[in-house]
Amino acid sequence: MPWLQLELESRPDTAERLSDLLTDNGAAAVTFQDAADQPLFEPPPGATPLWQATRVVGLFPHDTDIPAVLERLAAALAPIPLPEWHLNPLEDRDWVRAWMDDFRPMRFGERLWIVPGEAEPPEADAVNIRLDPGLAFGTGTHPTTAMCLRWLDAHPPAGRTVIDYGCGSGILAIAAARLGASRVIGVDTDPQALLATADNARRNAVADRIRAFLPGDAPEEPADLLLANILAGPLMTLAPQLAERVRPGGHIVLSGILAEQATMVLDAYRDAFDIRQAAQDEDWVCLAGARRA
Repeated sequence: MPWLQLELESRPDTAERLSDLLTDNGAAAVTFQDAADQPLFEPPPGATPLWQATRVVGLFPHDTDIPAVLERLAAALAPIPLPEWHLNPLEDRDWVRAWMDDFRPMRFGERLWIVPGEAEPPEADAVNIRLDPGLAFGTGTHPTTAMCLRWLDAHPPAGRTVIDYGCGSGILAIAAARLGASRVIGVDTDPQALLATADNARRNAVADRIRAFLPGDAPEEPADLLLANILAGPLMTLAPQLAERVRPGGHIVLSGILAEQATMVLDAYRDAFDIRQAAQDEDWVCLAGARRA
């Protein structure tokens, strides 16, 4: 069954109202899109920022009376005029499957691969991690994750204890385990991420070495390596706590940092670590260093 996609150009102060109205008038789904290529970085806790030019998109069954929907929207918004709108037919597809069809095996460093679904690993004797796109962030496609994976490939944590802070899908935790880590502790504020990490660890036969926790429940003993792929703001706020989680002589790897934020994050960790920029990919940088005695 085809669908109808109704797009309305909006401002942040009317986007939420439009979303509610579309839902009330039968939209099966409503999404927000950036209509002007405006980046949004690091919203404060609890905030849901929107772009200055926001496109509100409602997905309707093909037999919906769209003129009647538009008439009801105009009446509900009055005296604010109805925004500019566009209507497009949309073929019915398995969109998750379609996305995954474009997700190919990716190599990070010399021997570490992320392999989706039932795809054949390009190198059977490499370190192949099975991982599909899911509800939690982290498939290796973003530069921040890719830099961490390449660092792990170049510095395999064989026999080490590792913390993956902000574990998401568990991709870094699993990579560390597959590269020889004896124990990996995943930490995330999102319970869905803990489930994703556990599921992906089982799929990759490393569930016996990976455990995932909410921050308040995680074991407190220091690790040999701490990976934190989050954002610059939380990294700076958490600097004292994360430093305490790394034993003297151990290593820390920080990602999720824009190039212009690197100096501030470096300053937050200099007292405890000999730390430097380890890599840059597009506008993102990765920092790495050793804990001072």
